[in-house]
Amino acid sequence: MTRTSLLRSTLVAAIALGIADAHAASWPQFGYDAAHSGFNPAEATLGAANLAQLASVYANGAALASSVDSAPVYQGGVATANGVKNLLFLLSKNGRLMAIDAANGSEVWHQSTSGPQPTTASPAIDPNLQYVYSYGVDGKVHKYAIGDGSEVTSGGWPQTISLKTSVEKGASGLTIASSGNTHHLVVVTDGYIGDGGDYQGHLVSIDLASGTQHVFNVMCSDKTIHFVLNGTPGTDDCAGRQSGIWGRGGATWSAATNRVYIATGNGTFNANTGGFDWGDSVLALAADGTGAGNGLPLDSYTPSNFQSLQNGDTDLGSVSMAILPVPVGSTVAHLGMQAGKDGKLRLIDLDDMSGQGGPAHVGGEIQLIDVPQGGNGFPGDRMREQPAVWVNPSDHSTWVFAGNGSGLSGLQLGLDGSNHPALTMRWSRTGSSNASTSPIVANGVLYHAGPCADGGICVTAHDPLSGDVLWSSPHIGNVHWQSPILVDGALYVTDNNGKLWKFALPAGDVIFRNGFDGAVR
Repeated sequence: MTRTSLLRSTLVAAIALGIADAHAASWPQFGYDAAHSGFNPAEATLGAANLAQLASVYANGAALASSVDSAPVYQGGVATANGVKNLLFLLSKNGRLMAIDAANGSEVWHQSTSGPQPTTASPAIDPNLQYVYSYGVDGKVHKYAIGDGSEVTSGGWPQTISLKTSVEKGASGLTIASSGNTHHLVVVTDGYIGDGGDYQGHLVSIDLASGTQHVFNVMCSDKTIHFVLNGTPGTDDCAGRQSGIWGRGGATWSAATNRVYIATGNGTFNANTGGFDWGDSVLALAADGTGAGNGLPLDSYTPSNFQSLQNGDTDLGSVSMAILPVPVGSTVAHLGMQAGKDGKLRLIDLDDMSGQGGPAHVGGEIQLIDVPQGGNGFPGDRMREQPAVWVNPSDHSTWVFAGNGSGLSGLQLGLDGSNHPALTMRWSRTGSSNASTSPIVANGVLYHAGPCADGGICVTAHDPLSGDVLWSSPHIGNVHWQSPILVDGALYVTDNNGKLWKFALPAGDVIFRNGFDGAVR
């Protein structure tokens, strides 16, 4: 075999496998990991020492073929027909999944779905790095080859998520929960703006090895089926309505408990009196989407003021659960934090979420505090952004960073006098805007898109310990459900103007980490 033939065969094989470099950088799902921490532990290129050198790479932002209102995911070292590339995957509101060359912002391939309503979901990359999964506006989740976008249409794919696409959508990031060699793709559903129509909100967990799925409905949880639109309650539909799951991260998975957690929005709650409706609650399920049986989750938390949350349209589930590593000496081994649209932060014992043993109780949070930066009305005190979680390597303390339309704050986790976990505000920076993204952390720097000091919208970099601004980008367009990612020494974010922005060091990308550029010679 000639060298040219060998290289050509190698490239073809690499495209079939998807990844040419097994050690390439990745941001595989919303918030980086299945806990949606927003923390990239692998970033080592960009940090506080060289932030000042950051510059926009795409002139005035790269124009996308269709507007994106969600966060991208990223995989480096992908073998494509035109060589090895670092690819961003972005899902547009109208259901177009785009693979974008991170070097120049051009589209490498795309796949589209059609349906009556938009989506704000984020895709996810398969643990074997061969496929990317994306919610479609047709109510299905699709599986595409990462290098060329060819769709898998066997083994149960595409998988049904909703039979009510006119009133129900995938609004959140897809989650891949991996325990050992077992991987589940977890998808959640919500309604559309205005909270109208016959939608319930549910979770679908898909075993990526077998293609089998389980459904957990948060209204009529005794039914484990996909409800049909305007069907017969008790048979193929549910009388309870409109308790969507819409936090940016969707389902949160904890490696320590091997459970997924979903936070629900407004809707009837009657589980404490023997019913099967779980509005304004956090539910714990197995990674395969099953609960304790008989319509019960494995555990649950429902605030004691659930009815006032419902009456005031202040959903508990406006944010996905955050997983917080606990300090040494804590009386609680596994800790979660639930932020809500009421501007509150709640600490929850994940081993006994209500403090009363088992699901369907009310109350029991460990701590209940206000978001430090506060706010007045919409969107100020209504938390809708996923908090970032970071462990300070210098003292191993856990920090939480909460952003909303009123600013950004940093809280440190410690212990109270009884050795119970407790958050303490360390800094707060106020702002005023309808625009705010979920923050992220990488290599000791906190990033967030929101109001610029001089007006408009910018991406800002902060010292996580003080909140001091270390760098600010040029103005970008307004933002809604978008959030930045930082990987391979570059910062990426989309805006409402249909633009993709990249900020990187002048040296540019290290595109081909293994020295093979895919060219046939």
